[in-house]
Amino acid sequence: MAKNTANPKKNLKKRKDIILEIKSGNKDKEKKTKNFTFLYFIIAIVGIFLIHSFLSFRSEIKTVPYSEFKTLVTQNKISDLLIDNEKIQGNLTKEDGKQVKFVTSRVEDPDLVKDLQKANVKFSGSFENKLLRIIIEWVLPFAIIILIWNLLMRRMGGAPSSVLNFGKSRGKIYGEDEIKITFDDVAGVDEAKEELQEIIEYLRFPQKFLDLGGKIPKGILLVGPPGTGKTLLAKAVAGEAKVPFFSMSGSDFVEMFVGVGASRVRDLFSQAQQKSPCIIFIDELDALGKARGMNPLSSHDEREQTLNQLLAEMDGFDTKTGVIIVGATNRPEILDPALLRPGRFDRHVLVDRPDIIGREEILKVHIKSVKLAKHVDLAVLAARTPGFVGADLANLINEAALLAARKGKSSVTMEEFEEAIDRAVAGLEKRKKVMSKKEKEIVAYHETGHALMAESLETTDPVHKISIIPRGISALGYTMQLPTEDRYLMTRTELIDRMCVLLGGRVAEELVFNEISTGAQNDLARATDIAKSMVKQYGMSDKLGHMTFEPERKPLFLDIPGNGSREYSEETAREIDSEVRSIIERAYTKVKDTLSSRNDLLVFVAKALLEKESIDGEDLRKMLKEYEEGGHGNQS
Repeated sequence: MAKNTANPKKNLKKRKDIILEIKSGNKDKEKKTKNFTFLYFIIAIVGIFLIHSFLSFRSEIKTVPYSEFKTLVTQNKISDLLIDNEKIQGNLTKEDGKQVKFVTSRVEDPDLVKDLQKANVKFSGSFENKLLRIIIEWVLPFAIIILIWNLLMRRMGGAPSSVLNFGKSRGKIYGEDEIKITFDDVAGVDEAKEELQEIIEYLRFPQKFLDLGGKIPKGILLVGPPGTGKTLLAKAVAGEAKVPFFSMSGSDFVEMFVGVGASRVRDLFSQAQQKSPCIIFIDELDALGKARGMNPLSSHDEREQTLNQLLAEMDGFDTKTGVIIVGATNRPEILDPALLRPGRFDRHVLVDRPDIIGREEILKVHIKSVKLAKHVDLAVLAARTPGFVGADLANLINEAALLAARKGKSSVTMEEFEEAIDRAVAGLEKRKKVMSKKEKEIVAYHETGHALMAESLETTDPVHKISIIPRGISALGYTMQLPTEDRYLMTRTELIDRMCVLLGGRVAEELVFNEISTGAQNDLARATDIAKSMVKQYGMSDKLGHMTFEPERKPLFLDIPGNGSREYSEETAREIDSEVRSIIERAYTKVKDTLSSRNDLLVFVAKALLEKESIDGEDLRKMLKEYEEGGHGNQS
């Protein structure tokens, strides 16, 4: 019967040896740095000696023996003496009458003062502060040299040791006791944690897999939108497995000097194999692993050489050594295919935006250090934050705590959370922004048009709040809708209804003021995008049929436009434009008919909004119900 578990004591001893080796490696690096610094210390001392020698030889100072000095005193060739504890300095008159400086060592001579007085030599005593002299002559020049050296090194971009260590890996090494993050600190990504669980088991008990002939994946690629917790998840794997963790960013490999990136890759894998079992984590892998050949003019640049070295290193080591590579990116579509083949990054783990249950779990993790009021309901907050990722929710809780502290409250209430959500979605509130009465009326009717269309159509999300308080950079008002559940598909009817809600503001302005403003610019752009997508991507056009005319080439997880080229004729392009215009016109007509039949209700709600400045969704629905029950539902 095969043994399915490794010896825990042996594994524990091996891990302790690895940690000691990491610490000793750090000490070796510190020792090398100290040796390098000591070399410059010696150079500085030699430089100071040379400076002193130069200064001492600048002027002629003659050294005479004490016996000769006594003879010169009797011959009246000595003048202006300065006597201290160690030496005697003064002027010596030569045979030609010229005077030179001289110095002689002082000897215990009780008759010296009498002889000087007898020869009428002027003399004086002095006391020299040796400490001050040492500071001026030695410490001060040395400090100046160090200061100049540090300034030069900062200009060059690092410490003295880093100048000669370009090829060394810049990865941060964490020992098993340094990473305190576990799966308890990661929420909302249960499927990803399940995928990574067997990696932890392998790192803890590798023999169980080896006895069965199983091979663990060499590399694991974490993909997902920014802020979903990919880096945190990688650290949690290392924290759960209790193994060393090498952390680097993809941009840390590439330098302006050719060959440096490849050298750093070699050094990183060499260190990792010495300290196995361990995890190598490469964040922002797309900075390093972008597909080769995308830029024909730089096919042999430094980045591609670094990528080639990474591919070679991933092929060159065996998973039996216990080294697992974890990469993270939000742009998997631009990665080189050679990185994604089996044997390199074998397993792809999606770390997606959390659903409503996941958001609630993430909120529970982040509120542990926050004082909450009793009536705060995390389920409600999770429902009101669709599309938020872990980083957004952490920022939301922090913003709410700051708002509560600013108001002098002892705990964070739902009021602060609501305000923080509004700030995150719509921007900073600008109550002091000066608007004319006419502009305020236009904004009020515009937002009321959005709200009434949202409440009139069956497939649209309910209104959560209407406001005419300016927010953010250019928003003069906003209508916030919140979905009742997480949605992953949309029907043709739902897309058209969404267009109708967007066009509701423009139609309301036209009905009330017989004029249109620039306030609907963003609404029109979004409605046009929906209509174009229906025709060109989703095949929802009756005239053009079930075809797609523009392949999707934009990033999977980043909200930036793609760069796909047009792959259809000019005639088809005219038909597409005509169909997009037709869809928008039909939606516009539908909105105009709906709001025209409820014109009195439009005026009623807009006046209430002008008075209150903001209306909650529940209050809006009560107003609509009371108005219709009052017999005004069919007035036009």
